[in-house]
Amino acid sequence: MSSLWVCFLLLSDIAHAAYHYYHSDWPLNTSYDVFVLCMIYMFLPISSILAAALLAISVSVVYVLYYIHFIVFSDHNMAKYVYGLDIVSIEFFHYLGFNMMGIFFRIMNATVVRSSFLDRYQFIKEEIWLRQARRQESLLLDSILPPQIAKPIQKSIKDKIMRPDNDYYHLGSSRTKENFMSIQIHSDVSILYADVVNYTYLTTTLTVEKLVKVLHDLYARFDLAASSFKVQRIKFLGDCYYCVAGLGESDPDHASMAVALGISMIANIKEVRVKRSLDIDMRIGVHSGTLFAGVIGEAKLQYDIWGADVNIASLLESTGKPGYVHVSGRTLSSLNAAEYKIFPGTEAAQRDPELQKHPMSTYLLAALPYRNSGLGDGSVRFDRNLDLKTVGTNRKSQVSQAISLSEELREEFSKMPVGGFKFRFPWSRRERDLKHEKVERDLGIFCVAFKDKSLEWDYLHQPDYIFKYSVLLGWGIGCCLIYIQYVNNAYLWYTACIIDVIAFLVLTSLLFICWFKKVCWWRSRQNQHKSYSKLSCAIFHMFEKIQHSFVLRVTVYMMMVLCYYMVMSLTLINCDQDQYELDIIQSKLFHYEMDPFSCFHPWACTNMVALILGMSYTFARIPFALKTFIGCSEAVFFLLIVYFQFHFIFEHSSTTCPFLKPEIAHFSRVCMMLVTMYAKERQSEFNTKMNYKLNLDLQKKQKSADVTNQSIIILLNNILPSHVVEVYLNSLAKHELYHENYRMVSVMFAKLTNFQMDLPSLRVLHDIITEFDRLLYAYKEYYVVEKIKVVGCTYMAACGLDFSLIENPDRNSKFGSASMSSEMEQVRSRQESTVRDNDHDEVAFIMTTFALDLMRVLSVCNNAYADKHFVRSLSTSEIRIGISTGQIMAGVVGASQPHYDIWGNAVNMASRMESTGLSGHIQVTKETAQTLEEFDIQCTYRGLTFVKGRGEIPTYFVGIDNDLKFISSKTISLVERPVTIHLSHDLHGTKER
Repeated sequence: MSSLWVCFLLLSDIAHAAYHYYHSDWPLNTSYDVFVLCMIYMFLPISSILAAALLAISVSVVYVLYYIHFIVFSDHNMAKYVYGLDIVSIEFFHYLGFNMMGIFFRIMNATVVRSSFLDRYQFIKEEIWLRQARRQESLLLDSILPPQIAKPIQKSIKDKIMRPDNDYYHLGSSRTKENFMSIQIHSDVSILYADVVNYTYLTTTLTVEKLVKVLHDLYARFDLAASSFKVQRIKFLGDCYYCVAGLGESDPDHASMAVALGISMIANIKEVRVKRSLDIDMRIGVHSGTLFAGVIGEAKLQYDIWGADVNIASLLESTGKPGYVHVSGRTLSSLNAAEYKIFPGTEAAQRDPELQKHPMSTYLLAALPYRNSGLGDGSVRFDRNLDLKTVGTNRKSQVSQAISLSEELREEFSKMPVGGFKFRFPWSRRERDLKHEKVERDLGIFCVAFKDKSLEWDYLHQPDYIFKYSVLLGWGIGCCLIYIQYVNNAYLWYTACIIDVIAFLVLTSLLFICWFKKVCWWRSRQNQHKSYSKLSCAIFHMFEKIQHSFVLRVTVYMMMVLCYYMVMSLTLINCDQDQYELDIIQSKLFHYEMDPFSCFHPWACTNMVALILGMSYTFARIPFALKTFIGCSEAVFFLLIVYFQFHFIFEHSSTTCPFLKPEIAHFSRVCMMLVTMYAKERQSEFNTKMNYKLNLDLQKKQKSADVTNQSIIILLNNILPSHVVEVYLNSLAKHELYHENYRMVSVMFAKLTNFQMDLPSLRVLHDIITEFDRLLYAYKEYYVVEKIKVVGCTYMAACGLDFSLIENPDRNSKFGSASMSSEMEQVRSRQESTVRDNDHDEVAFIMTTFALDLMRVLSVCNNAYADKHFVRSLSTSEIRIGISTGQIMAGVVGASQPHYDIWGNAVNMASRMESTGLSGHIQVTKETAQTLEEFDIQCTYRGLTFVKGRGEIPTYFVGIDNDLKFISSKTISLVERPVTIHLSHDLHGTKER
């Protein structure tokens, strides 16, 4: 279609001129030759550069052949003057110059379009990735914290990442003021506690892989059921699962939702029991009331609940009956009794001393047969392939992922602005693209400059990587102008020679500087280590400086334009207009045909101005306002020449259309050329600046994506131990359950006593837990002490959860963290250098040292709070610690909320050591005491202590003096021991063991 349109214009132009020549004996100049070439290269939708070049060259050849036709077949002297061989050669170089400009424009335009496409493609990919990353971040954050608390913490994480001293895990005195506590009061909720009966049997008889599968199967069902009933899970406590109804949003049916969830959980555990042939059941307690909910501490942030009603719900669970939901009278009053089987509460609840402090009636509930255990058997089904990417409460965002990348690209390019001019009628209801309109409003209308001066300044000072190609084109156009001028004024040999040589040398020197480095690279591609002389290096440096300097680029641009006008001025410099007028009068009087070009060829001069105009707009990274000013100045300069300086000569030249004054035809061509080049360059400038702005936005999105990615890693590190994060992500991608088995881990439970769970106490608890968390960073050099969780006033930690201690790790797992690799190497080097057996007993010593540091931290906190009047009653807080060491299992379980936990006999025994211990003491098992004796720590035999599930067993207290130091069991100084560990903390300085 484009070719047909070009042929139509070409044939109509030639036919028009030929008709008037043969019919009216009136030789006319062609009208559309320049505009057809501009149209082919700049405006017609011809995708191929080669096709556009071939079409434009064909058009040029046809016009040249048309001129030659009049020389061969015409006897008219005027025709020979108009279409002489010299004039044909002028037209040839004129077309050559326009074709060079057109090809250059097409190549540069194709480069810009492809670059714009790639940038937009990358922009959309980054936008999609960022959208998914933010969704994943939201899922991860929602799995730890509710949205109302998560947002300020998320903002805090990103603010810390954006800081120049980006070290999120660094602790210092300046960080203390940034710490904040987020606690909310919820006055009308229902708390559910669920406990697996026979859980100890599971952890002691099942393998780690089977245990993780069972727990994941069970807890994933619970998570999905909780989501269905709009109940928010808080956390796991080993075998205990507790959640709250009516926490996120106010729900008048919170009691019925919590009870329905409990019945569903009982139905689910029955399915698991039959499916896996396990002797397990559920004991559930539900109580309605008021609680405090929020986040305390600084590391491993976990959402938790506190309050008297929370304790009541826990006691209802512990005194309940397997297979039933044990509820308080307050909860039952909010239920429809006709929907349940109701039985009296248990005798254990009536005898419990803590429940008796809050006298109440309790009841056991079961589902009626027609309900078939509620939603548990119906819509809540477990999918083994559930993972973090597909499970979550926010499912609306998943719909947007259905749009493919190609469709988004197509939509983006359909909205892509290409010129900046948009005319919209008031009645038009077309949907507007506000994003692009905003960018367009940032640009001026006529000069296409950024309204933000700093942004425009930064754009102009960007290096011009196509500058050498612009200079090459400028050199070619300069050669064409020099030839046209020489043919047009051959008799000005001496003067023209000097000016032409000067212009040629200037243009050639610029070309040499710009292309010398490229030519050297072409010649020495096989020898990459070739050294160059100082002169060559100076030329290289000069070009780099020109390419990167805005001022030097403008200087070169002005020099080339000046050279063009020096050459063009030679066509006018020796014209005697009075003599030309006299020759015209004489030719009329004596009836002979004079040489119409005795002064200069007007159309050659016009075509030279058109070429200079085109070249003035070709350079990139030159202010568009400057190019427009130069172009308008050239048009005004030509107007003065046509209508004032040499009006008589242009008036007596050939025209392009009958009855059209020749001077108007000349000036119209220059004006149309100016408008054409302005429109073309404005479009290019607009798209280039849009592309530049898009790149800036892309960099911001990439930075935002990097921040989001880092925040995801930080959030994962807040859920999982650092060595688990990458392996867990790999397992998640493969839809596998992550689990570990350790032969030697030391587990600690530390409980703060004498705490009343009111708001002032929670503030103090927050400060204490924060100091405990900060102490973790001192235990990073040898075996890492990992915080597992905080439940109420109980702080749980473990030592020995290092990758090097995992039995039968996945050898296909790849650890990308350099710090983790160095830590593993450090552990291996210590193990190779020690004379001890490879039993990793050091973990017990480190865990006990950490426990003693907790006691020291608490002592410092008590002394600090003793001076505070409003918390003076809290200064008597004490700590009770239990430690056990042995084999444990670890893994990640849960559906919508992944949870890392540890299980095993050592965990159970550590919990029992704490619950049966005494305040101000560290109670340990016999095995742990024997290990500590080897490290010169005295352990005092307490006696036989009754432990649930184990009966009476021997327990020991770690020897601690009044100054909170270990009591040595031998006279040998600890410094002589083979294991020496240095720990430091801001509360009590440096300690040496």
